[in-house]
Amino acid sequence: MTKKNIIHVVGTGTIGEPLIGLLTHFQKELGIDEVTFHKHSLSDRPKVKALVARGAKLAVDADKTTAFAEWGVAASLTHEQALEQASVVIDCSPKGIEMKEKLYKNYEHNTLGFIAQGSEFGFGKMYARGINDEVITPDDKYIHVVSCNTHNLSCLLETLVLSDGADNLVEGSFVCMRRANDISQVKDFCPAPQVGSHKDGKFGTHHARDAYHLFQTKGLELNLFSSAIKLNTQYMHSLWFDLRVKKATTLDALKKKIKANDRIAVTEKKDANAVFSFGRDQGHFGRILNQTVIPVSTLTMPTETRIVGFCFTPQDGNSLLSSLAAAVRLIHPKDWESRIQVLKPFFFDEV
Repeated sequence: MTKKNIIHVVGTGTIGEPLIGLLTHFQKELGIDEVTFHKHSLSDRPKVKALVARGAKLAVDADKTTAFAEWGVAASLTHEQALEQASVVIDCSPKGIEMKEKLYKNYEHNTLGFIAQGSEFGFGKMYARGINDEVITPDDKYIHVVSCNTHNLSCLLETLVLSDGADNLVEGSFVCMRRANDISQVKDFCPAPQVGSHKDGKFGTHHARDAYHLFQTKGLELNLFSSAIKLNTQYMHSLWFDLRVKKATTLDALKKKIKANDRIAVTEKKDANAVFSFGRDQGHFGRILNQTVIPVSTLTMPTETRIVGFCFTPQDGNSLLSSLAAAVRLIHPKDWESRIQVLKPFFFDEV
């Protein structure tokens, strides 16, 4: 009997919920037989019911099956059963590395691969769709999808700088202006701009560090530094970039490169709320799946070898793309790229 193609998602937060939605909505096109998800706590019953109504199967810890049934949402299987049958596990919780050591290693024998998100540095080989697809191999059992801001700055580097040569970058500096918390979250909102510390002496914050290690998978050594500040908004992240390059270029040449990359959207909007609103109205689960949105009017060149500008980070959206791409690739290694083209309607040339 042929094993089913099953993707198991751990967590139903800001990445887990829309990811489950994408997987169930395009289940047939992606070649997935079943989508299961793990819910740890008895919270947000309407969300759980909605995901089950979409076709996903709820998995809970064995000692909580009775509690979930009494809560009004009966589980289809235990978490252990879901892990035992899963082809791919996507961890969208903040405990990916902890779960790797405590749990996932016990299921390596029956699972094609495990994928974790964002801050789980050290979980596995770093990955971002369109940046280092060529270095992912069937031997990569653990894949670390980098954070949304790391996707953004990496896409900028790949498109505006490295397209003119792997050694074209002299220095890349970034300021990540982070939204306080997601609109779905009720904790950790900040009442005023909150500056971040530079915990990494070489790279500043984890955004540049992670981008460095992402490009290292391709054998590149990039000179990167990032800072971060949290703003009192719930809309979306913004990014300021300053790229020093060896080869002279022009704004027209840069705009052509931006236009040629279908993972970049341009916009005439300068306000994060306006970009966010477009995503809410036109995106899947309110997410723009592009890796970055660039207000082209902010793009400037103080010199012919210095590129400066602002852009917006479609938080979660670019990570969703990479997570889905990595999972489908593990299941369908020969035709995964053609399968994920079903997501094209949620990529925009212009916002």
